[in-house]
Amino acid sequence: MAERFWLETLGCPKNKVDSDKLVGTLTLDGYQPADSPEDADLVVVNTCAFIEAARQESIDTILELADARRDGARLVVTGCMAERYGDELHQAMPEVDLVAGFGVEFTDTPPASKGAPVALTATRGPRPAQGFDLLELARPASPVPWAYIKVAEGCDRICGFCAIPSFRGKQRSRSTDEIIAEVDLLVSGAESGAIAPDGQPAPALREIVLVAQDLASYGRDRSSPGERVQAGRSPIADLTRAVAERVARTRLLYLYPSGLTDELISAVLHTGVPYFDLSLQHVSRPLLARMRRWGDGERFLRRMADIRAADQHATFRSSFILGYPGETERDHDRLLEFLGEAQLDWGGFFTFSNEVGTHAADLPDQIPPELALERLRECTELQDGITAARRDLLIGQARQVLVDAPGRGRSVHEAPEIDGIVYLPADTQAGELIDVVVTAAEGPDIHAVRATDHEPATAGSRR
Repeated sequence: MAERFWLETLGCPKNKVDSDKLVGTLTLDGYQPADSPEDADLVVVNTCAFIEAARQESIDTILELADARRDGARLVVTGCMAERYGDELHQAMPEVDLVAGFGVEFTDTPPASKGAPVALTATRGPRPAQGFDLLELARPASPVPWAYIKVAEGCDRICGFCAIPSFRGKQRSRSTDEIIAEVDLLVSGAESGAIAPDGQPAPALREIVLVAQDLASYGRDRSSPGERVQAGRSPIADLTRAVAERVARTRLLYLYPSGLTDELISAVLHTGVPYFDLSLQHVSRPLLARMRRWGDGERFLRRMADIRAADQHATFRSSFILGYPGETERDHDRLLEFLGEAQLDWGGFFTFSNEVGTHAADLPDQIPPELALERLRECTELQDGITAARRDLLIGQARQVLVDAPGRGRSVHEAPEIDGIVYLPADTQAGELIDVVVTAAEGPDIHAVRATDHEPATAGSRR
């Protein structure tokens, strides 16, 4: 009987891609997915190490799964925490049978009794040290009608708060041919009735979500013959256009604002998914300089106004750090003013996490955590109201929705697993693209009916 595995994924969509690649590898090695961690012979935790809260969640999850697994099952920790803290994790968590950094084979990990210390292997460094390259592994069919595609690994920027380059390394872009081949494989697999890891036929693949640490800089690091970037060309814009020829929707996540060129904006709008996820982090010019970041609120607002003038349906998401060292009350007021003017559709807010080895770790004027949290609450309250108001504006409007699961879907305004959802009639099927009319809003979520079934409401449309 084939051994069974359970894979728990924490963190961002880029981690989700890594897990998809690991599932493909485990399947090729003869493993089958388990129904629960208690039923698995191999339990894998793909961890996140971006900030302290993410690390704590990873540790809590590891301990929970260590308790839940059956005797003799192997527990493997991989992902960012394994890469960044391999040796420390080895010493601190004897419950773990193996700490495996990026690209390390672990399917032959010897079984151990629950909680028994064993000899562990930990890799350190930004690139695969042995075994395989996660970027280029095959992956299984998607169980949902969309898929993340990681187009690059690592980052060349020196943002003051971020430790990611220290363990993910310099940017390493995949070739366009490699990415398109992965897209084609996912699309053709769904069309040919491939079975997804959940044992069900894969639905039609309708949306590709391109992700990377610095997506707008995709391809700038490639220098091999035939791969050099042509002067004045935007590799990410070219890639976006190529992917858009293959699927109904192409979405981009994590765009550094200085990389939002006219050509890239045009390419995004041409896909029919005018969704702009801009990594702003703050809007005060002095504070952004301390962060080693580009831009300021006025530049951001002008760029957003240009995009909205080109497409009235343009949707904007961004994230912001509260409590970065040296953040003044005036800096915070600028951010609140910006949120009111920008009218973002979606916003995420995080308190500063002091990461060892980063530029910000030793900066003076560290902000008390309670003050940072107070500022976060103010921003969150303001943005929640803005998001709800912008969702209200959709009531009565027609949209095309991709059905992710029966009764649930997304228009172009919502990224998967991040934003609100569209509630649909229960008889809708995953993979359908249907025309709807929005009938009500409920905070970040909206309700819709098929356009053919719509009867104009007389009153009380807001929930």
